[in-house]
Amino acid sequence: MRLAIGEDSALFRDGLARLLADAGHEIAATAADAAASLAMIRTCEPDLAILDIRMPPEMTDDGARVAASARAEFPQLGIVLLTQQIQPRIAEQLLSSGCFAYLLKDRVLDVEEFLDILQRVHDGGTVLDPDVVVQLLGARRADARLARLTPREHQVLALMAEGRTNTGIANRLWLTPRTVESHVSGVLNKLELPLGTDDHRRVLAVVAYLESHCAG
Repeated sequence: MRLAIGEDSALFRDGLARLLADAGHEIAATAADAAASLAMIRTCEPDLAILDIRMPPEMTDDGARVAASARAEFPQLGIVLLTQQIQPRIAEQLLSSGCFAYLLKDRVLDVEEFLDILQRVHDGGTVLDPDVVVQLLGARRADARLARLTPREHQVLALMAEGRTNTGIANRLWLTPRTVESHVSGVLNKLELPLGTDDHRRVLAVVAYLESHCAG
């Protein structure tokens, strides 16, 4: 997989590049600010871009804006946003397009899990950091549809938000795949999502969480 890294911390950027190269990936380019990151993506056209949300010049959501611009130009580009603080609204803007992950930087320390996430994003999946999901589940302004879910369905939806397949959810919750399939169907039906492919409805289910949290 050809990767590009946009990160202003030289220590973190170089360490991440070495880690990914050692895992067999090609590092197409690295950059230290927003403008250079977008230029890097346009020039190298990597399979996947890993971007820090906060980078120069403004040190606010520069990386997220780079991601939005890159996604508009390269719809199939995998994007992994890294942050030290949870900002659910940023995730909402890119979530429904797929090939996207939103992670706290600490997740990089779990190397095997991080590499697995990169592959899932490259394959078209969407992954939200578990801490983002926990924050959404704890939001006071809950959507009325979400209130219909059972505690187990909430657990299943949280794992769906992490990009887990039914088999992955079954392994995590010690359930049979058939039981998980039943819970997933219950979630999708209770959220009154429009008919379509199951993959699309799964993404819409996670969007419902984000919309509930960000409302008002």
